[in-house]
Amino acid sequence: MTTDNHLKFLQEKVMELRSALFFSMSDAVLKLPTTIITAIKVDEIGQVWFFVNKPKQNIQEFDREFPYRAEFFKKGVEGQLKISGRATIMNDPEELNGLVDISDEIKRKAINDLVLVKVKIQQVEYFEPRRVNEYNWLQGIGNKLYHMFFEPQPQHGYAFYKQLSQ
Repeated sequence: MTTDNHLKFLQEKVMELRSALFFSMSDAVLKLPTTIITAIKVDEIGQVWFFVNKPKQNIQEFDREFPYRAEFFKKGVEGQLKISGRATIMNDPEELNGLVDISDEIKRKAINDLVLVKVKIQQVEYFEPRRVNEYNWLQGIGNKLYHMFFEPQPQHGYAFYKQLSQ
């Protein structure tokens, strides 16, 4: 699989799952709390963009860049995606206004209400649940029932059956 195919798969899977638990792995005293996030987009270089709530402390006091981990999941959708790398808080108004591929509504929210975060993905783990073959599952139950009712009983059970027949 080429790098372009990896990026395309990653973009599709993140946007399909959308929800993640976001963990700041920073050792700083002030750090973003663990929170549930919803991906806004995955850009052409594989960065995931999302909002977090503004903390009570001044956001300028937080480290602008820090290590992170995120676990994407969605009920009813198979697969789980775990990513980690470097996160960047996007809180500079000039920098936000210079972003051409972000909508004006997202820029407005990032300046006034929420904290926009972009994460650079450095490690990816993807898990799919192991599929149970229904035929094998049903066949296993059938075999157990057959052995329970129709298999010859062990020798110690023979005397019990013989007593009942006399």
